[in-house]
Amino acid sequence: MTVFDDLVGQDQATAVLSRAAVAAGEVVRGGRGAGMTHAWLFTGPPGSGREEAARAFAAAILCPDAGCGHCDQCHQVMIGSHPDLETVRPQGLSYSVKQTRELILRAAGAPTQGRWRVILFEDADRATESAANALLKAIEEPSPRTVWLLCAPAADDMIITIKSRCRVVTLVTPPTSAVAHTLATRDNVPWEMAQFAARAAQGHMSRARALALDPDVRQRREAVLAIPKALSGVGECITAAERLVKTAEEEAASATAALNENETTELRKLYGEGSTGKGLNRGLVRGGAGALKELEDRQKSRATRIKRDSLDAALLELVVFYRDVLAMQFGASVELANDDHRFELDQLARGSSPEDTLRRIDAIMLCRERLDANVNPQIAVEAMTLSLRVGG
Repeated sequence: MTVFDDLVGQDQATAVLSRAAVAAGEVVRGGRGAGMTHAWLFTGPPGSGREEAARAFAAAILCPDAGCGHCDQCHQVMIGSHPDLETVRPQGLSYSVKQTRELILRAAGAPTQGRWRVILFEDADRATESAANALLKAIEEPSPRTVWLLCAPAADDMIITIKSRCRVVTLVTPPTSAVAHTLATRDNVPWEMAQFAARAAQGHMSRARALALDPDVRQRREAVLAIPKALSGVGECITAAERLVKTAEEEAASATAALNENETTELRKLYGEGSTGKGLNRGLVRGGAGALKELEDRQKSRATRIKRDSLDAALLELVVFYRDVLAMQFGASVELANDDHRFELDQLARGSSPEDTLRRIDAIMLCRERLDANVNPQIAVEAMTLSLRVGG
């Protein structure tokens, strides 16, 4: 067993990373280490396992045995406690230049255990233009034994100067059979449920696991897939849009409420709230007010991102639904992600033309673009549901 065993359907990427991990060990021992470099860019479609691959590679280069999977180094990386690994997860809509400069300073430190200092930057494409330029400088002039592992959906999501200085590892969408096998063998999911979840998730491993293990996730999927049939009039379209947006808002509130409260409490304590002594309380008034405002802004940005991600997941569910409709209309011999809704798919396929279906898919993709451009979610989703309207 190695740290790469959990990468589902990524044989080619695993081979590249395994060779590079061996080369990293050669560098530590004073050798040339051909195949190892200081900057990597992990790309691939949602659910392909970009972050998981980067984390496995971090474990492999920090492990004396190139990722054995059972030593203390590997274990510490996998649970996120290794002192020489820093994981960056942008929680808001973007990652600022201030945050990037602070990260670069931390990355400049020498490894505490003598091998490598690894920075794993998830969603690196969320870095602002100024932040990306600051990051470029750090990658162009890396500190000795510092390795940058950047993750983004596609190489073109990063500025070309960063992309050109990174070795790109492209992950692929795992086949349904591989995802189902993983769910059944590693998560003890019954085979029939594993097949359903793998098929519905279309190779998105974490989505498949959620569908297989969480009844609430399956219920939300059913609610989304019920939308196309329900859009028979303008009123129904407005109601469906309100429900989609409200559900996303509730998910964001649920995901952030406890975290926000804990962060705010800790910050207030840091600035002396509740302590005795005039000096401490005065510190809250002077320095704490600005810090609290900054924290509130970050929390709002995080909530907005979660809301957008939730809405986007629902929109992608609809895209896949209409893709299945299109496949039935053309008689394509492909796996239907929503085979459990074959009756509804068949009804819509018979009652509309392929041109109608393509128009509806375009409407969903336009809604995604509008949300990404900060259009009011209610307005963007209403426009979409009106375009999806049966007979519209």
